[in-house]
Amino acid sequence: MNVPHKQDGFDNEKLIIVPKDFFSTCRDHPLVKPLFVTDAGFFPSALHHFRERNHGIDENILIYCIKGKGTIRIPGELIKMEGGEIFCIPAGTGHLYSAEREDPWSILWVHFRGDNCPLYPIAEKRVITLTSSHENNALQYLFTMLLDILEHNYTIGNYIYASQVMSLILSDIYLKERTADMDQQNHKLTKIIRYMLTQLNRDMTLEQLAGEMHLSKSYINIIFKKYTSRSPMDYFIHLKIQQACKDLKITNMLISEVSRNLGYRDPCYFSRLFKRIVGMTPREYQKQNQAVMIPKDIITE
Repeated sequence: MNVPHKQDGFDNEKLIIVPKDFFSTCRDHPLVKPLFVTDAGFFPSALHHFRERNHGIDENILIYCIKGKGTIRIPGELIKMEGGEIFCIPAGTGHLYSAEREDPWSILWVHFRGDNCPLYPIAEKRVITLTSSHENNALQYLFTMLLDILEHNYTIGNYIYASQVMSLILSDIYLKERTADMDQQNHKLTKIIRYMLTQLNRDMTLEQLAGEMHLSKSYINIIFKKYTSRSPMDYFIHLKIQQACKDLKITNMLISEVSRNLGYRDPCYFSRLFKRIVGMTPREYQKQNQAVMIPKDIITE
């Protein structure tokens, strides 16, 4: 069976569409059903590349920007892409993407679906950055392998092979630990926590935090879940309660003062929150833990 190609007008482009009558007959095979490709391609220096789908499509769309720049818009987010960055638009997500006019992107891309898709963090909608030439070369090799397989005549064996390579691509992108990625995430997490510590006297939302840090809400959620096992706002609340414990233990502040200093106008609400986290009321904690202040004039050397 010959593989249909569609010409979109980009020099040296490659666009492969898997015939629907073929994958519909073999997608229930146990080695295909978990993950299978429906379309794939390579668009080099794709000037005027533009695609808009208000309601998304049935497949996930993986876009790997090799060089140049482009933009992806999904509900609530605008993602600016450049060389070495990867983004996956989840199935059913409305989107618009286009190449930048001055420096149009060159992209490898693939549409895929299957039962195993939820096992990868596609729903997190995060940009993956490859920071080394080795990482980029390795991923480009896998894409080249996938396109080569899809260009051959279709057999069930070839389609199984393509499915396995697609699994390798997703594993390489989402499951392989990247030292540079981890260092960057740790740096940003530390910066966010330091900022939180300066804001313990206020009520803050995730939207406000994201705006102050110039990061997306989804990215902040991801790094906090990954490194603290808490949501950002839950972590912020625990920082407040930690400070409350210090104040109740080493000062003579009233509980209402501690509450007000941490941005809680309602002392009753603060007390309920404190008890839920610490396991006792602020008054019980204060009685149990408050240090005895020894006057300086009776301290002996």
